[in-house]
Amino acid sequence: MKFSTRLLVLFCAASCLAAQGPKHKSLRAYAMGNAHVAIVDDKEALYYNYAGLNQMNKLGNYEKHPEVGYYPHNAVDMRINLGLAGPLNEARRIYNLIDDLQDLYDATEKDAENSDVSMEKAFADSLAANPKLVKRINRYDHMLLSLILKADAEIAFHNFGASLWVDGNSAPYVDGGIVLPFLGIDTFYIDAVAQVGGAFGITDNLAVGAGLKIANRQRIDMVRVDVSNFNSIEDTLEDRFSEALKISDFDDFGIGMDFGVLYQATREMRIGASCNNVFFNELAGERILPNLTVGMAYSPRYLNRNSAFSRKVNFAVDYENALFKSRNYKTLSHLNFGMELEQVLLAFPGYNNNLRLLKVRLSGGFHGGYPSAGIALEALRFIEVEFATWGEELGYYTGQEESRVYMLQASLGF
Repeated sequence: MKFSTRLLVLFCAASCLAAQGPKHKSLRAYAMGNAHVAIVDDKEALYYNYAGLNQMNKLGNYEKHPEVGYYPHNAVDMRINLGLAGPLNEARRIYNLIDDLQDLYDATEKDAENSDVSMEKAFADSLAANPKLVKRINRYDHMLLSLILKADAEIAFHNFGASLWVDGNSAPYVDGGIVLPFLGIDTFYIDAVAQVGGAFGITDNLAVGAGLKIANRQRIDMVRVDVSNFNSIEDTLEDRFSEALKISDFDDFGIGMDFGVLYQATREMRIGASCNNVFFNELAGERILPNLTVGMAYSPRYLNRNSAFSRKVNFAVDYENALFKSRNYKTLSHLNFGMELEQVLLAFPGYNNNLRLLKVRLSGGFHGGYPSAGIALEALRFIEVEFATWGEELGYYTGQEESRVYMLQASLGF
């Protein structure tokens, strides 16, 4: 009994101290509250539950699996994606402000060298002579911006999938300072991940899956530089980005595995569970806490249609990241639920949905207590544009401070 108690205390302590592993941002999943561990009917199985790869070319296959023939068919997914999130207009204005401050400092530095005035005094005088610049500094003083960039190359088909993806997040801000303005980075990280895995159907209703991943993480927790050295932070971020992309550099990377199971409980209901980011070594000097998620999906047969003008309707609920206990999170912060409606609008009558011309998807849900929504439009089965918004917790407890994310993604492939 004492041994079990000590083991439990040790595990809880490790859970509080461990960091979270790489997390792919799937716009389809996030648009419906990120409840996806039991849906996983396409390439998203790579990131949520490898067992879902067993469903590809199975769901909607009338000949071999008539019991799930009502569901839209999907045989293969190959995509290249590029996504971006953040207040882009405000980011551009802050970049221009930083550029103007750097130019003013360089000009003032030359004048200060030819006089007895200190550099700080000369720069303060120059700012006083530029009230519009001072007004711009005050406007953006300590305004924290969250910028997200993602890129993916993916392939998935029955029982197999692989991907190479990059996820980056930066939170820059401008600080007016006492004498000299500062540029700060509150958080900066880049995750570059290569992963491959597969699934195996134990029975017609039960499948398991597993995958291997290699990850490289570069991060900066807090950086502040004054106007005299703005260029240095740009060089630092460029160096970290280059280092993160060196997946083949075996001196600084993490090796991990993902595991999943999926059970077709009825014709319309699936139950899934996954344990992802089980790393065997530290990543960027941090121990990684595995992500344990369980969930359920319901696909009503009378709303779905497997034809040229196919329709997909899913409802899902997940208990996500069950082991993560930081920031005093409560039970509801782990709960995700949502729904999606996907409809082919233009197609060739008489053929299946793999020859579709135009498809739209509408989604909504709640992610950790915050609402989420999204829309996607696919043309000629080759070009897809997705938009999603969701909320993430910035505070120390659920509901204290929301960070609203708006993300746009463009995809090419089939």
